[in-house]
Amino acid sequence: MTFRVLVLNGPNLNMLGTREPDLYGRETLADIEKSCAARAKVLALEIEFRQSNAEGEIVQWIQGARDSFDGIILNAGAYTHTSIAILDALNLSDVPVIEVHLSNIFQREPFRQESFVSRAAEGVICGFGGHGYQLALEAMAQLLSAGETA
Repeated sequence: MTFRVLVLNGPNLNMLGTREPDLYGRETLADIEKSCAARAKVLALEIEFRQSNAEGEIVQWIQGARDSFDGIILNAGAYTHTSIAILDALNLSDVPVIEVHLSNIFQREPFRQESFVSRAAEGVICGFGGHGYQLALEAMAQLLSAGETA
């Protein structure tokens, strides 16, 4: 069975590669998407990769995921620390969620250390740059496979 996973990216992640490269690296979101597609194929996952700077659009995608996807991997960007609407949508999604961040949010400013997304997530992967998405895909594949046999 092939599981479908929605990989969502929040505000400013479309600027990766040029946005604070000392902090976020030179890898672009397109580079991350390409590496995720390759890893997903190995893991027998089908992924859909999306990015939006609009909170409402992200909420709508999460709401729609419950009928079309088996899991969500989310880098909500700055909305991680501010969006109760995203948290509410995740809680309603009825699918496993993995939170991912390029930087280690726990080594950053105090306001970045609070995550609303974490309250709905099975786990959090942070600090590994773009490779964190591949780690999230591996974790999601394991979660979904375990759920299939449980």
